[in-house]
Amino acid sequence: MNLCVNCKGGTMFRSSKESSDEPHTCAYIFDYVKGCIDDIGEENVVQVVTDNAANNMAATKMLKLIKPNIFWTSCGTHSINLMLESISKLSKFKETIDIAKGFTIFIYAHHKTLALMRTFTKKKDIVRPGVTRFASCFLILQSLLEKREKLVSMFASSE
Repeated sequence: MNLCVNCKGGTMFRSSKESSDEPHTCAYIFDYVKGCIDDIGEENVVQVVTDNAANNMAATKMLKLIKPNIFWTSCGTHSINLMLESISKLSKFKETIDIAKGFTIFIYAHHKTLALMRTFTKKKDIVRPGVTRFASCFLILQSLLEKREKLVSMFASSE
């Protein structure tokens, strides 16, 4: 678990906690965030931002009971990621996304093909799929579209 602080000086890393052996219950998250707020000083904290997971939302309710002046909001990026995940599952997009992922995996799994692609695209790589970031599906499509002509000529010249 990581905590970052945003202030006039920008966003800064605050702390990290290796917690893979602990269940991330609402109480666990609440205690970690509350400890950070107590260290910084409640008067210096305006907002806490997390993803939309149920354990975080439950921790929100606990925090509001003892610190009603601190806002706890869902991360906009996480919300957009969830929307893109839903869109990527629609049959209209799923087949195209699967083809783009397969093509990208093929390129990066074969060093000669990868070297050839980098030659034709002036060393510009294709965006690669992220395990949990569904926006990467759409970034792959955009990246392939931008390199389409060079990739087509690359494969045409290699035949």
